[in-house]
Amino acid sequence: MQTRSYPKSEALMARARKVIPGASVGVVRVAPAGMYGHYALDYAAAGYPRYFERAAGSRFWDVDGNEFIDYMCAFGPMVVGYAHDSIDNAAIAAFRKGNTVSIAAPVMIELAEKLLELVQPFTWAFFSKNGGDATNQACMVARFATGRRKIVVVNGCYHGTVQWMQAPGSPGTLDTDTADVLHVDWNDVDGLEQLVSEHRGQIAAFFSSPYHHPVLVDNEMPAPGYWSKVEKLCRKEGIVLVLDDVRAGFRASLHGSHRYFGFTPDLICLGKALGSGHPISALLGTDALRDAVSTVFVTGTHYYNSGPFAAAIETLRVLQEGDGANRMLAIGTRLAQGLVASAKRHGFDLRITGLPSMPFLRLANEPNPVLTEGPQALHTGLHAKWIRSMVQQGAYFSDFHNNFVSAAHTEEDLSRTGEIAEEAFAKLAREQ
Repeated sequence: MQTRSYPKSEALMARARKVIPGASVGVVRVAPAGMYGHYALDYAAAGYPRYFERAAGSRFWDVDGNEFIDYMCAFGPMVVGYAHDSIDNAAIAAFRKGNTVSIAAPVMIELAEKLLELVQPFTWAFFSKNGGDATNQACMVARFATGRRKIVVVNGCYHGTVQWMQAPGSPGTLDTDTADVLHVDWNDVDGLEQLVSEHRGQIAAFFSSPYHHPVLVDNEMPAPGYWSKVEKLCRKEGIVLVLDDVRAGFRASLHGSHRYFGFTPDLICLGKALGSGHPISALLGTDALRDAVSTVFVTGTHYYNSGPFAAAIETLRVLQEGDGANRMLAIGTRLAQGLVASAKRHGFDLRITGLPSMPFLRLANEPNPVLTEGPQALHTGLHAKWIRSMVQQGAYFSDFHNNFVSAAHTEEDLSRTGEIAEEAFAKLAREQ
């Protein structure tokens, strides 16, 4: 079985440790504390590459020359392929005219018009850089519009890293940061009704992803009637219904995940796939919240960047032309069917949950070690060993997060991934 080594990655990581705390930014760090329960996600120790040299289509090559079929898709932004010519060329053309200037370029208006034509029934769009920018602005808009303080979120959901969005007790946060954040379990309409009853007239917004996609555990779809009941309750009580579609946006429907699941939010937050890797996010809303979003002060030095606006317009065009969302759902379905069948042939129970275009994988032959032993067990256990074996052979998956497929994944990718899975399951079976 082919395996990978990462001497150049390790050398670069040694350099990075001296000048960058944790040797990186984001969730993949080697610091003693990180996200998801305050522990580090040390992918280097888990046998993953750390630095890439180049990327194209559905694949990337690390600094050691190893090639990987990428099923993390940059944690979601890659939807139609890395180094996509027409998207990058659109951004470059805008850059050459002037990317960051003292005033905005017309391309910003063009993107707003395109988004509102595609993602309905919203009537305005506001742009920022990260998904967390959009969700934080949604919180501010809801609080200002309603004159209320409290926010309801679903247990296990992730909406960014601003203090109110983090788990109580997170390093660097205060008790007051989350004092007005209430929690309810996913699919628990009765629990939400109870919270509303206990805090009637105090809740500004209910935040949720379109379906439940936390890390480390099986993802869950909405129960029958869930969203219609939630929407009805929010309308009745004057609560702003906020859809965090940053991760799933354009992977279920090009018209927004609310259309896929059959409900209508008041605000929708988009990011990741919107710019196909170029830094941009968006908050879309209805006329009822137009005055509020116009009044709330949110800005950033680079919010006017013209390049990402142009890249986003071209991304949407490419997705529409290629029926991108349905293509990704179909590719994800085939990937899941192949992996599950391969696991079964070798005596393993592979559970795949969530959207086919955003699959969460879990070997169910043993309890989840993170849940039974604590966060230090993240990269141990049967599932982590299988994922590590897949990565070592060139299929890049995550062992803690939902994965992604893109419209750039090919028949060759699926075939090769199937071969890798067979070898990885065979190896795992021999080691039992």
